[in-house]
Amino acid sequence: MTKTPAGVQSVTRTFEILEHITASEEHLSLSEIAEAVEIPLPTTHRILQALTAMGYVRQVSGRRYGLGPRFIIMGEVAGRQLGAAAQPRLAQLAEQLGETANMAILDTDMAMYVAQVPSSRSMRMFTEVGRRVHLHATGVGKAILAQLDDLHVKSIVERAGMPSPTPNSLASLEDLLAELQTTRSRGYALDDNEQEIGVRCLAVAVPQAPNPSAISVSGPVTRVDGAFAERAVPLLQQVAREISQDINS
Repeated sequence: MTKTPAGVQSVTRTFEILEHITASEEHLSLSEIAEAVEIPLPTTHRILQALTAMGYVRQVSGRRYGLGPRFIIMGEVAGRQLGAAAQPRLAQLAEQLGETANMAILDTDMAMYVAQVPSSRSMRMFTEVGRRVHLHATGVGKAILAQLDDLHVKSIVERAGMPSPTPNSLASLEDLLAELQTTRSRGYALDDNEQEIGVRCLAVAVPQAPNPSAISVSGPVTRVDGAFAERAVPLLQQVAREISQDINS
């Protein structure tokens, strides 16, 4: 049997610990982490001490651990790089449909726009790269939430709330869960005057993205109508698959 070099084993263990902390929605104790990743308690403690000193993990009250501030910076950079990779595909989508194309990723309990190609036609909207928005009131946000199970959606809503940017915004968890079921069934999400009055948005998930992600096209309700949706949704789904292939190749 070939033994794993000590340095490689240490790196592997470090990432196993980080991935487990990331997957948890609560802060974890030393013993909980060690048991979950099946690494001896003293070794787990040493790795956590090093990660805490570097800012990748932080220790909170009760000697429990969560991700540290260094990951916020890394996440923002990774998001920008992902958006840059998707930009040519979004440009193609915007040219074909004549409306603004966007890409967003799940950023803790919000959606963050990481790429955008504006429409050449007149229409100024609130979206811009780097902006973070609540998930329940946007097309990209609903397309992201539809990739999660109901318990995860509920936990996000409990932490982030459901403010109403417009009178058309969803206002209850029950309505949101029903909307997400519709989204999964029809294969795309819809923001119908929910984030901004006069604007409609169609969005689809990017399959197999490293972080739940979605792309969308948005424009005025006078142009983004039923006929537009019939033409746009297949193109959105095709571009989402192409972006997935680009980032996973």
